[in-house]
Amino acid sequence: MLRLFYASGTSAMAPHILLTDAGMDFETEKVNLDRKTWRGGDYNQINPKSYVPTLQISPTKYLTECAVILEYIALKAEGDYRSQENVMAYWQERMWLNYIATELHKNFISPFRRGNWLPNTADSKKLVWQRVVPRLRYVEERLQGPWLMGKRFSMADPYLFVMTNWMRRLGFSFDGLQKLRAFDESMRERPSVEEVLRVEGKPHSVTDG
Repeated sequence: MLRLFYASGTSAMAPHILLTDAGMDFETEKVNLDRKTWRGGDYNQINPKSYVPTLQISPTKYLTECAVILEYIALKAEGDYRSQENVMAYWQERMWLNYIATELHKNFISPFRRGNWLPNTADSKKLVWQRVVPRLRYVEERLQGPWLMGKRFSMADPYLFVMTNWMRRLGFSFDGLQKLRAFDESMRERPSVEEVLRVEGKPHSVTDG
């Protein structure tokens, strides 16, 4: 059975949504990112990178990095979450996964924050917004709707939802980003997303200091 190591509200929400959406058999393990622990002990023994998500795929094998985990789940799932490798749509999906990971995900994480991995000071929020807004506009201009790949819900959509969810948490405006706003609202109506938001509950926040 697959086992997902997560912390509430982090990028681990993306594979959590995809696993749920696909109806796959999996377990979850909540990680305390303050102490780097889980119910089995030292989380660094599971993932020396000290962050989530991690997906355990066998008794001794683990996957890290959100984009990689999403593709693995899509490959194993019974569903049309991932195109065949010999068609352009597959490479477009992978481009989206990598763009979200490198241009959006990492730019949401400010080095000038206090505690939590998301910006939580006025200056850090301003800096993050300056970094992410042109990248969000790039997505806005190319978002086919209702999903990134058009009518088909793909492995990239849960990852983009993490970004729009972070926008809401930070109070960033969707003005001029109407397609992204509609995407976020459509995601929240999806039963798998409703379930994951219920299960994960209040977002994790690393202790200040």
